[in-house]
Amino acid sequence: MHFLDDSLYPENQEKLVIQAAPYGPEWLPGDADDLPVTMDEHVQAAVDCHNAGATVLHIHVRELDGHGSKRMSMFNELMARLREAVPDMVLQIGGSISFAPEDEGADAKWLSYDTRHMLAEITPRPDQVTIAIGTSQMNIVELFDDEDIEGTSIAKPAMYQAYRDMVVEAGPEFYLEHLKRLRTNDIQPHFQLAHLAQLETVERMIRKGVYSGPLVLNYVAIGGGFAGRHPADLVEFIRRVPDGAVLTIEASMRAVAPMNTVGIALGAHVRVGNEDNLWRRKGERMSSVQQVEQMVRIADAVGRDIATGPEAREIYQLGEWYADTDETLARLGMVPNRRPGHRGSMLRDVTR
Repeated sequence: MHFLDDSLYPENQEKLVIQAAPYGPEWLPGDADDLPVTMDEHVQAAVDCHNAGATVLHIHVRELDGHGSKRMSMFNELMARLREAVPDMVLQIGGSISFAPEDEGADAKWLSYDTRHMLAEITPRPDQVTIAIGTSQMNIVELFDDEDIEGTSIAKPAMYQAYRDMVVEAGPEFYLEHLKRLRTNDIQPHFQLAHLAQLETVERMIRKGVYSGPLVLNYVAIGGGFAGRHPADLVEFIRRVPDGAVLTIEASMRAVAPMNTVGIALGAHVRVGNEDNLWRRKGERMSSVQQVEQMVRIADAVGRDIATGPEAREIYQLGEWYADTDETLARLGMVPNRRPGHRGSMLRDVTR
């Protein structure tokens, strides 16, 4: 993204879109006070986050035994109820479905491609499904301090090892087919990117005409194969994202608020919730709703407005697709592809 002299003025930035992730699939009941278990609790978590200022809901579903659900019927039921309870929220299904291990010591891994493709068939359909690009280690505990997980299920050695050794399976065989299915069902992909190499892969897909549409993405700074917490890496990622993209910052544990504060100041958007973080200060628990409220206060302190649900939909350009590669490059503020025989830098076309 390019920054002009007035780019840091909040009145010149997009209104802040707050993603809430209150379903914490890696945790078990008792790990946090606000983990929903019943369907009513799932719906109430959405309502509470929306009332606090969140306009995007990142969705997982938990069975009554506390484990993450992989049943499409559960997702269908929750989606139907959410459409009624929070009609203004952007409903975003977590594309891993649920990566929590079923039993202590079992592998924590994402599901088969066929199962994940079924997310494009959920009824009523979600606005978005998150999509990983590129198989990568996802060692979510690498950046956790002992105090972060003390007293939780992940502190148990077998569970800790399961999450330490987790891998995101997201090679071209998966993401090329998944993008096609999402487009067919008019579901916007929300790209979850671990680092610049994955951003470059997405940009190549755009230039080759594989993907033609709005570029909505998260910078996932959770370590363990994904980006870490170095602020220079965060700023560089923001700099490299195309001007027309919509970027959200995602971090973990007590780094969530500092990383998001940088993102708010630079015009990006934010994600919070118990899926990412359980803490305010060291040793002080913080609910998903309190994390949303914290982002609202930080944004207000620097003068940046909070997007409403309809405004978030407009910022995300939900329901829009672009006609071809040239339109996608132009709408994202990217220079056109090289024409045969052209030498030197490519410049944006100017219509006179």
